[in-house]
Amino acid sequence: MKLLSTCLITLLSLSVYSQKKLDLKVVDKLDFEVIKKIDSTDLVVKQDTIIHKDIKAEYWDHTVYNPYKDEVVIFPLQLEFNDSTYASPISKNKVVTSRYGWRRGRAHKGIDIDLITGDSLYAMFDGIVRMSRYSKGHGKTVVVRHYNGLETVYAHLSEYGVKENDSVFKGQYLGKGGVSGNARGSHLHLVINYKGIAINPEYLFEFDESNAIRSNEIWVTQQWTRPYVHNSLRQSKISPILTEEDAFTSLKKQKRIYIVKRGDTLSRISRTNNVSIAALCKTNAISKTSVIKPGQKLVIEN
Repeated sequence: MKLLSTCLITLLSLSVYSQKKLDLKVVDKLDFEVIKKIDSTDLVVKQDTIIHKDIKAEYWDHTVYNPYKDEVVIFPLQLEFNDSTYASPISKNKVVTSRYGWRRGRAHKGIDIDLITGDSLYAMFDGIVRMSRYSKGHGKTVVVRHYNGLETVYAHLSEYGVKENDSVFKGQYLGKGGVSGNARGSHLHLVINYKGIAINPEYLFEFDESNAIRSNEIWVTQQWTRPYVHNSLRQSKISPILTEEDAFTSLKKQKRIYIVKRGDTLSRISRTNNVSIAALCKTNAISKTSVIKPGQKLVIEN
């Protein structure tokens, strides 16, 4: 009997040890209490079924918009999503009035979604509120950090609905839209950041009634983090990169900035940069008859 008891204790110990070694993501509710006891200091439980690392462990600062200023981010990088859809940040049809890209000589690092002051705003994914306070330019702002490393930014609010350190779930109320900060008319300025670097939201998500995430595993290149290669007046042509091989292959096609010099014409610029006038016009959303001025920046795509 004593030998049998010893064997049973040994088997149970090995079972718990093997469970601890697994990289656990999804578990049955029946196993929830057992797993919670394994390493409660390092894991966070979401809705009793998903196990997450502690996203508050690093760069958790409520007082600054971008706490990642000293972090080096290497591209291309892969983002993963557990869901195929996101929760719409507003409860009505999403009308994008200004896109990610170059706008009036400045970088517009998000998209503007039309709303009426007082309209409710909602979290796109589960996460934790890192920031809920006034931010220069953005006005009243809520920043939610998510479990895949992204942060969603909801700016120009008229009223806060959450506090810093609050855990929020997908679709949870965050506050009310408005015109606080540097806003021309009431709208939601939505930014998608990865470690402080803004990514074109329309590369990751479809902003229509489907609320679709373009892919559960998507590769991001620097093309989608540089506003100057996009135009805020129109949606960029989007072709999601789904494999590492395609991500590195895409780097062969580079975009750079050309600063117009005195005496330059579109014809001269096209010849010296080995790019057609048609491609030059298409990339920069201009026509063949457009007037270019010294100091103007043009995107050259080779």
